[in-house]
Amino acid sequence: MTGSAQTSLNPIAAELNQRLESAAPELFAMLSAYGRRLYFPKGILSQSAEAKEKAHRFNATIGIATQGGGPMYLPSLHSPLAELEPADAYPYAPAAGRPGLRERWRGKLLRENPSLEGKHFGVPIVTAAITHGLSLASELFVDPGDRVLMPDKLWGNYRMNFEVHRGAEIGTFPFFAAGGFNGPGFAQALAEAGREREKLIVLLNFPNNPTGYMPTEAEAEGIVAALLAQAEAGTRLVVIADDAYFGLFYHLGSRSSTQSLFAALTGLHPNLLAVKLDGATKELFAWGLRCGFITFGPGRGETADEACEILEAKTKGAIRGGVSNISQLSQTLVERALDSPDLDAERGEKQAELCARAERVAEVAALPRYAESWDVYPFNSGYFMCVRVKGVEAEKLRVHLLEQHGVGLIATGASDIRVAFSCLEVDQIDPLFEVLHQAIQELV
Repeated sequence: MTGSAQTSLNPIAAELNQRLESAAPELFAMLSAYGRRLYFPKGILSQSAEAKEKAHRFNATIGIATQGGGPMYLPSLHSPLAELEPADAYPYAPAAGRPGLRERWRGKLLRENPSLEGKHFGVPIVTAAITHGLSLASELFVDPGDRVLMPDKLWGNYRMNFEVHRGAEIGTFPFFAAGGFNGPGFAQALAEAGREREKLIVLLNFPNNPTGYMPTEAEAEGIVAALLAQAEAGTRLVVIADDAYFGLFYHLGSRSSTQSLFAALTGLHPNLLAVKLDGATKELFAWGLRCGFITFGPGRGETADEACEILEAKTKGAIRGGVSNISQLSQTLVERALDSPDLDAERGEKQAELCARAERVAEVAALPRYAESWDVYPFNSGYFMCVRVKGVEAEKLRVHLLEQHGVGLIATGASDIRVAFSCLEVDQIDPLFEVLHQAIQELV
């Protein structure tokens, strides 16, 4: 960044940029124009934090009402939360989230991704679920005209976030080949996009929405190898791992990987920044709490701690300028759940139920009598599976199913129908696929 450009920045942003350019120049070059302008202001929040620590007599800094040494609250609101202290529900949360929750989620990442052990990565920053995390990542690293590479089986909201919100270009490659993840197609698309640009954003969502597919360990190793080769070739890569359905692995057919790509990519190469998006939404079955996380894994290990500190300051600035902070009550509930000795058993029980549904879907959808109506895309994880319907447009089929049969499914492409088996009891699976088959034959 030129001197004149630096002088037009807020001094705090300029200082952060100078530190990041010194500690990790490759990472600094990945920042968007907005990302370079971002900083966490030394305003009300920082002054209130100082006052909380030092104002022992009177503290009249933060914009809440207090009474009796705690937050003022209404009994009619608090009565359903009788076990919680009012201070854990009503005051504003810190911009980056409750410190205890952040540390507990970091511990969870380490337990569930053993490859992270010994690596330097940031403390997870609390977001208003994963959609907000996507928005933060795009604000930090995506400029208009930037290319975002992802599989062609994608969540539609990515287009809203990257194309509509940030003016980026989404480039895709075929997700499947030879009955699994299309590693060669990914490597080819990555190399082609990398030859055209100095910086490339790569978004990989595993387990995938809409297909419910998680790569095998060999496929995951191939993905990492392709990314490393492109980083070594000089392309600066921001690799976003959307891990919304992490942990819901059923190992249908063959065993899938059980670690996030974030674990293998953190510390891999200075030209590669790993960004992990996850949360309590799906992993803890707490969708409405809107509690997610964004975690940074720089590629230059020796300066990763400082780089993460700077990225946290910029992310806090984006949160402050966007939603201010995330629900204190939601964070408290998730933090308490992570402390519960029963959590793992409870999650295991729910996963077993989803696995039973997935296994039944795999059996029923692949019955020979349905071969004239659809092909089944590989799936082994998450909430969803997809079929490629034959002889009919997916959208026309979706509307027909809804209007004539009272069945709601999602059309995700010209010929693809997504089935959320997460919403089906096991005894509903057989009749659903029979109705789907009947509807296709009615339209063919």
